[in-house]
Amino acid sequence: MDIWINARKIPAPLDVQEQSLLNFLRNNLGLTGTRHGCGMGLCGACTVHLEGRAIRSCQTPIHEVAGKRVTTIEGLAPDQYPHPVQKAFLEMQAPQCGFCMSGQIMSASALLAQTPNPSRSQIDQALNGNLCRCGAYGRIRKAIQMAARGES
Repeated sequence: MDIWINARKIPAPLDVQEQSLLNFLRNNLGLTGTRHGCGMGLCGACTVHLEGRAIRSCQTPIHEVAGKRVTTIEGLAPDQYPHPVQKAFLEMQAPQCGFCMSGQIMSASALLAQTPNPSRSQIDQALNGNLCRCGAYGRIRKAIQMAARGES
């Protein structure tokens, strides 16, 4: 079974096919930017893109992503330049502890790919379930609005 991760075809051995995508990314591939938070799909720290949609990797078994495109925070900007959302998050100083930021950025970038000029309500809905223990929601929202306007 093969999985496309960050535009690379990766073989997944049979012994990991019931493993979560999160554990495969972190433990087998060393892609540690995707965080392990609650392990129940409730906090959003493990968010990645599956075929462009934001999903919780801790609740997604490897066998469900066979042959599909997965993008992690490491693959969001493959040309080594920050993605506009990453750049806006830095400019707005959205991260405090940084633990939730990869999940926040992945959810935000999936939103902007589908809805280039989202309303505040659409931003809030897209980030519903991405928890920030530091409470940086205001700066996160402003960063997403900045990226949507192309100001980052």
